[in-house]
Amino acid sequence: MRHFGHLAPVVRNGLFHQEPAEFGADSPARTLAVALGATLYSPATRPALARDILKQAERGVVSMVLCLEDSIGDDEVAGAEENLVRQFAELAAAGAVGAGAAAGAAGPEGGCVPLLFVRVREPRQITDLVRRLGPAGRLLSGFVLPKFTEERGVPFLEALTEAENACGRRLFAMPVLESPELLHLETRTETLAGIARTVEKYRDRVLALRLGVTDFCSAYGLRRAPDMTAYDVQLVASVIADVVNVLGRADGSGFTVTGPVWEYFRVPERMFKPQLRRSPFAGPAEALRTALIRHDMDGLLREIQLDRANGLQGKTCIHPSHVAPVHALSVVSHEEFSDAQDILRPERDGGGVLRSAYTNKMNEVKPHRAWAERTLLRAEVFGVAREDVSFVELLAAGVQTG
Repeated sequence: MRHFGHLAPVVRNGLFHQEPAEFGADSPARTLAVALGATLYSPATRPALARDILKQAERGVVSMVLCLEDSIGDDEVAGAEENLVRQFAELAAAGAVGAGAAAGAAGPEGGCVPLLFVRVREPRQITDLVRRLGPAGRLLSGFVLPKFTEERGVPFLEALTEAENACGRRLFAMPVLESPELLHLETRTETLAGIARTVEKYRDRVLALRLGVTDFCSAYGLRRAPDMTAYDVQLVASVIADVVNVLGRADGSGFTVTGPVWEYFRVPERMFKPQLRRSPFAGPAEALRTALIRHDMDGLLREIQLDRANGLQGKTCIHPSHVAPVHALSVVSHEEFSDAQDILRPERDGGGVLRSAYTNKMNEVKPHRAWAERTLLRAEVFGVAREDVSFVELLAAGVQTG
């Protein structure tokens, strides 16, 4: 599968200088971690979950989390587990191909499902669900581990290892960093050190680390307004900074850390489409720009940009309307691509400073090397926009096909 693979080839050709590459089961974990993009969460209780998964794949979703934890009630867990088993069986019976399955990816039109993860409550659910899923478990990419600390995380990762050995397939873990011990200043350093030890021990199985900002806010009775980002809440911003400092380093020791959830969805896809239809004097891109301003999506867009500026990649999403903005802002601009290529040219290995081809900045080869390497990996996964294509055009194309 690939990002923007739901768009017609002629549309992609008009948008991209370099189109997004395909990825699948054999892709390196480093590539898959970036490819997660906007990870859409869904309660595991949904009765039409299998159909929902395929529908979201057709709209460009490439990773989903099916939740057995906070999104459902305590009395719904057993029924949600049974529903998961039924829905996976339905997908398998329909001939769906998992994005992370050994068979490779067939694309949405061929019944390809996104990378699927299950968010569990306790370790025993991992081994139990893998056993109950049986052959349909080939569609499963891994598990999301809640409230992760060294003490609570090790049993989850041991269960994952056991399940992986039992089914004979690679299964990834995505720990969620959301515990009070991580938030509270007096225990943060020790907690981060323990998390670092644990994920390093199981590095081959840890695909990405996810931030549970809603739980951080909950500990202090906080909730950010729709015009505020997570970085405007200083308690939260300090935790994000420390997590990236310890666990997101670019020296080879770090992990992909994903952006926090955006809670508001006042801008569902259907709100864009009337704007796109009722614009006799402007093209789709200008109509979409008007819709963005009118319906106040500014907070989400600013937070996505601040996520990247602070070392985060991708984002946790709880509404389908968030997916297209995350992916559109993940595409590498032609200017970024030009700078990254210049910095990484073999003849630049000795260092030095050079003027950008866009003649608007200086590129320092050694200090900017890690940035350039990350940028080219993102360019491989999300593509490079044509020089005259902006975020608005990329988002407009996704909205019109949604």
